[in-house]
Order: sequence, then structure tokens, then C-alpha cells
Amino acid sequence: MADSAIHDAPEAPQALEHLQSILVRDETLEAWAMQKRLFALLHRRVLVAATSNRLIALYRGLIGGFHYSDLRWQDLKEAHIQVGIVGASLRLIAEGQSDLASAQRGDRVLLYAGLDPAQAQGVYRICQAQDQAWREKRRIREIEELRARSGGVQITGGGAAAGMAAAGGDVMQRLEQARQMLAAKLISDAEYEAIKAKILSAP
Repeated sequence: MADSAIHDAPEAPQALEHLQSILVRDETLEAWAMQKRLFALLHRRVLVAATSNRLIALYRGLIGGFHYSDLRWQDLKEAHIQVGIVGASLRLIAEGQSDLASAQRGDRVLLYAGLDPAQAQGVYRICQAQDQAWREKRRIREIEELRARSGGVQITGGGAAAGMAAAGGDVMQRLEQARQMLAAKLISDAEYEAIKAKILSAP
């Protein structure tokens, strides 16, 4: 980050040092954003950091020390940013269910207001990249789960058409499966047409 950002936030070096101390092995800090002084008149400033594994919000305690909360990238569902004259707001929507929860919970909404705009945009870009990457991973997983439920039709990414056409089974059943995949947005219109053509042209 720019030296001017460090000077504007004299507590940033200490917060960043603490942040580095809680990173796990092979986890790297990719971007961070400090809350502007105007938004921290009634409470301690917040440092929001994007790492290779997660998003971390670091808070300075009222009587010293730090505490933090984090969000795994795989739990991120949406990321939004609003940039104003005096600061930027980062709004995240995340899955509310933990790995060990016995019942589903609603989505979590995380809002970090008054961030330095340039820094916040850097964090937002990483949030967007991670969101897109995990959406694609979930899409592939859903395709594989559908393949398993349909009795072993091999569907992986760009090979969807070939895998569907090569699978055995009734033509109507395979066409219906392709329609279900299209309706679930697991494949594109072009992929659907290619799959349909392969199925109909198969001997």
C-alpha cells in the first residue's frame, strides 16, 4: 500500500503486524483497506484484509489488543462496493451455515463502511475474483453430482456434449437430463444444442 495511507493511519503498521501473525501457513496477504478517520470517531478503526484463503476484518479493542472475524472465500455469495466522496462501503453476502451446523441459517450480510476508496477497490477486486472462481467450482461440482445421480454420464466442463452423447441409455432420458441441466444453468444454450445434436445423431 502507498506510504501516504500508512501515514494517514498510524495504527496500520501495528494492525498489519498483528494480521500477519494470524495468517496460517502458505496464506498470503493480497490487499487491505483501512477505515478512514472520519468514520472512526466513536469506535476503533477497522482493517479489512483479503488473503489467499479468506477475508479478515481486524478490530482494535477498546482497552488494547485486537480481535477479528473472517469469511472463507467459499462462503462468499456476492460482493458489492459503493464509492463516495468521503469513503467507500464494501458489502458482502455470505452463506450463513457453518460446516458443523445442524440446521440451515439465513445468509450473512457484512458491511464495512468508510474505507479508503482506493484500498477498498483493491479488496473488492479480489472478492470478485474469488467469488467467480468459487461459482465455477460449485458449477462443476453440481454437474458432477447430477452426473452421479443420472447413472454415470460423464460431464466435465467443455466435454459435456461428448460425454452426454457417449453415454448409454434411452435417448429421451438423455434429452430430458440435458434440458434439466440447461434449466439449472449448469450448461449454456450452446452446450445444450451441442449435446442435443450429439444425442440425436448417435447411432
